[in-house]
Amino acid sequence: MESARRRWGPACGPGAAEETPFLRRGSRGSHYDERSHLHDAFTQMTHGLQELAAAQGSFEVAFPDAAEKMKTVITQLKEAQACIPPCGLQEFARRFLCKGCYSRVCDLPLDCPVQDVTVTRGDQAMFSCIVNFKLPKEEITYSWKFARGGLRTQDLSYFRDVPRAEGYLARIRPAQLTHRGTFSCEIKQDQRPLARLYFFLNVTGPPPRAETELQASFREVLRWAPRDAELIEPWRPSLGELLARPEALTPSNLFLLAALGALASVCATLLVWMFFEWYCSGS
Repeated sequence: MESARRRWGPACGPGAAEETPFLRRGSRGSHYDERSHLHDAFTQMTHGLQELAAAQGSFEVAFPDAAEKMKTVITQLKEAQACIPPCGLQEFARRFLCKGCYSRVCDLPLDCPVQDVTVTRGDQAMFSCIVNFKLPKEEITYSWKFARGGLRTQDLSYFRDVPRAEGYLARIRPAQLTHRGTFSCEIKQDQRPLARLYFFLNVTGPPPRAETELQASFREVLRWAPRDAELIEPWRPSLGELLARPEALTPSNLFLLAALGALASVCATLLVWMFFEWYCSGS
């Protein structure tokens, strides 16, 4: 059994030996989530050979059979995804290397290249802290910083926190000349940095004409102080003005006017009759 270990060597764990022919593909790296599957397969193979050794069986048949089984297992492992440049800690592309029993991620920097954003003074500036690789689903946070003074830099010592900036979107409106500089967004998972994006904001030109006119009008309103305030009285039209309107003489309005006239006539008749009765009774 010891000679068998020296010849083939366990793939992982204590006593890992040199790469064997049927493990060459596995040594190139498989998906990190496949490590437990690979470990179980090697453990099962080792136990089978140990049982064969205890029974004093023949290794001439056992070793080729075990090698074929491991080839099948390794070829069925899910391969790790390719790294997506130019930046970021890409956990989805982490590779498990069985040759040394360790994992490796993409050899890419955390800092992404600076992106240029140019807006006209008074317009809106928007930044999207989005990367082109898959992020973990849980405990993702975004933090924003700003290097003022028109600096185009990735030196973290120049950046200061941007208050009330949360989420993957940041918006500045209206953009002013004081906003010229570099904005940084850091993506973290449970306090571990995954990527840092940079946006250099260049604010140029005068504000839009419409906004300039609106601001001028607003200033005129603030300076306006009338001495004699005019009283705006509500419109109280007379009956004649109402009847003179074209939409007033509808059939329903005519019927209402006739009813009002009849009611007024009856009331006048009653008043005259009551006055006559009172006058006659007094005489």
